[in-house]
Amino acid sequence: MTKIRVSKEFHFEAAHALWNYDGLCKNIHGHSYKLIITVIGIPINDTNNPKNGMLIDFTDLKQIVNTIIIDKLDHAFLVNRQAEISNFYSTNEMFDRMLVVDYQPTCENILLDIVNKLKSSFPENSELFSVRLYETTTSYADWFKSDN
Repeated sequence: MTKIRVSKEFHFEAAHALWNYDGLCKNIHGHSYKLIITVIGIPINDTNNPKNGMLIDFTDLKQIVNTIIIDKLDHAFLVNRQAEISNFYSTNEMFDRMLVVDYQPTCENILLDIVNKLKSSFPENSELFSVRLYETTTSYADWFKSDN
C-alpha cells in the first residue's frame, strides 16, 4: 500500500504579547497567521465507501481543524498566564477572546499547542504528519511527526 500526504491551508488573525521579552514583541501586537496541516496515510480502497480513493475528505479535514483550532484562535489575544492580566481585563468586552495560556505564546509554542490538540483527531487510516505555522509571510515554525 502506498501512503499519501494530504495538506490543507488555513488562515486566522490573532494577537499576542511576549511576557518578559527583551524586544518589541513584549507589546500587544497581531499577526495574520497561516497554518498548513498535513495528514499521511493510506487512501480508502473500498468501492462501497463514498470516500473511496480519499485519505481524508478535504471537507472533513476543514471541519476538524476549524472546530478544534481556528474557531478558538481567530481574533483571539494570547497571553502567558505569568503576565497576570486576565483578572484586570475579565470584565471588558474587548477581551472576550483573550486566551490565557500556560506558555509563552511564541510561534513555536502556539504550533506545539496546535499539534497537541490535533494529534488524535483524524480518522484511523490517517495521522498527523506535519504542521507549519506562519507568523508572518517570511517566518514560520514546523513540526514533523518523524522528528518526535
